[in-house]
Amino acid sequence: IINGAMVIDQRNAGASVTPTSGQYLTDRWFAGITQSSKFTAQQNAGSVTPPSGYVNYLGLTSASAYSIAAGDVFFTAQSIEGLNVSDLGWGAAGAQSVTLSFWVRSSLTGTFGGAVKNHTTTRSYPFSYTISAANTWEQKTITIAGDTSGSWLTTNGIGIKLIFSIGSGSTYSTTAGAWAAGDFYSATGATSVVGTNGATFYITGVQLEAGSTATSFDYRPYGTELMLCQRYFYTPNANVVMRTAGYSANARLYGSTYAHPVAMRANPTVTISNITYSGASAIGVETTNTLSWAANAVAQTDGNPSVSFAYTASIEL
Repeated sequence: IINGAMVIDQRNAGASVTPTSGQYLTDRWFAGITQSSKFTAQQNAGSVTPPSGYVNYLGLTSASAYSIAAGDVFFTAQSIEGLNVSDLGWGAAGAQSVTLSFWVRSSLTGTFGGAVKNHTTTRSYPFSYTISAANTWEQKTITIAGDTSGSWLTTNGIGIKLIFSIGSGSTYSTTAGAWAAGDFYSATGATSVVGTNGATFYITGVQLEAGSTATSFDYRPYGTELMLCQRYFYTPNANVVMRTAGYSANARLYGSTYAHPVAMRANPTVTISNITYSGASAIGVETTNTLSWAANAVAQTDGNPSVSFAYTASIEL
């Protein structure tokens, strides 16, 4: 798990969002929804005190009292790169067990659910856990037997998808604690957070490790955690300025190359925004690769044209 303590939030910088399906919340954690506007998400939502030893958490808050239909799902999840789980040997005899541990807090009590799945969503392991006291941080530990069948990537694609459900319909729920051939997001009978207006679900300290024992949380230096996140998504903290000098003819193309802070998972999609031109026009992405990308623009005046812009480079799983 990357950013299991929810410390990195490059996209939203602590702001609340009402996510669309697939939208990223804190880094590496994305939302899944089948109906819009049923919950909000925010780093440190509600400003409660995190568990001892933590500073941040991801908070999900129900925005209505929605009655879950059979085909509905609402969740947050992380897709783990196959290169990072290749040692587990899943999909063959001798597959290793893993242990999931995390801190969770909710305004609701009862049985909650989630799942571990493969990239084709044809193998699922729904799990359940109990929140005993409302508005109280509780640590949970779940051991999952390694899957000896199915297809599990060990490349730079999705190796394992870890899901925490806040509401799943009967189509996508099944018995907890066993591998199932199918696409499941939660355990049958799990509590629906989106079913209660204003209900909260907070989570942090998420760790998934080989073996049947949960060890203490693996705190990484902030810079290390940020770099791990930047393999999948990067945005500069401030606008970039692309300049050129000495142009004596209009409508000439000029450009610059920008290095990524780390090697990215694959060639990213670069999106340019917040553009301000000075004697230039038509900025665009020329090339991208795992180490850098190149931009170009058109000089419209003699002298020193420039373009100020923001950008994102994304190659999430």
